[in-house]
Amino acid sequence: MIDLLGGALPREACSRAGCTADASWRIDWRNPRIHTGDRFKTWLACDEHVDYLRDFLAAREFPLTVKPVDSLQPGEAAS
Repeated sequence: MIDLLGGALPREACSRAGCTADASWRIDWRNPRIHTGDRFKTWLACDEHVDYLRDFLAAREFPLTVKPVDSLQPGEAAS
């Protein structure tokens, strides 16, 4: 990723426990029982764990979207 001044932004690690690989994907999700419709959480995933994390959330019927991690806005971090 490149910031607005042309410098490289630091890469974030995958959200899977114990994984230190660079994230390639962002998974935006919410638990409708506790999150309002405008509040989403974001997990980051490497290529190896994106399916695992997506399936974990989908099995609980949480609304989610999967996008490339490059869609994070400057200054936006995973929650």
